Amino acid sequence: MNTSDLKLDLINRIAQLKEAGIVEEIQNLLDFELDQNEYILNEAQKERVAEAREEYKNKAYLTEDKANQDIEEWLGEK
Repeated sequence: MNTSDLKLDLINRIAQLKEAGIVEEIQNLLDFELDQNEYILNEAQKERVAEAREEYKNKAYLTEDKANQDIEEWLGEK
């Protein structure tokens, strides 16, 4: 199926939906994916981003490997 066929199939399937909640979820997903606007952060979010940058600069974070190791150790204790 090419992209045009997929889009038409999706349109037809959405048109058949009776549950408003599912349609709203699809709309939310599309709004998120297609939004080209810059995201505006509130003050609390800006502060948290600044904190996270500072933590990163100070290497106060877990690597994925270390996090996985900690999880494995924790699961092993159970």
